[in-house]
Amino acid sequence: MLFTVYILFSKSIQKYYTGSTQDLQNRLLEHNSGETKSITNGIPWEVVWQTQLPSRAEAMQLESKIKKRGAKRFLEDLEVLNR
Repeated sequence: MLFTVYILFSKSIQKYYTGSTQDLQNRLLEHNSGETKSITNGIPWEVVWQTQLPSRAEAMQLESKIKKRGAKRFLEDLEVLNR
């Protein structure tokens, strides 16, 4: 089964959130329904980036890398590479 690493963005608080899951649609519903208490102040969250990986270990490794770099910087790095 594939695992998705994702970055969400909240326009209301101008913040990013990075996570990983096996079911992105369900996870986004959880975030936007307030089930994830630590990020309820950012509702609504929208997916701005995602990628799928074949294992949970790889997904967690990438999630950690993004969190260490910062989601905004990670996305800016991707933009530079994609030009």
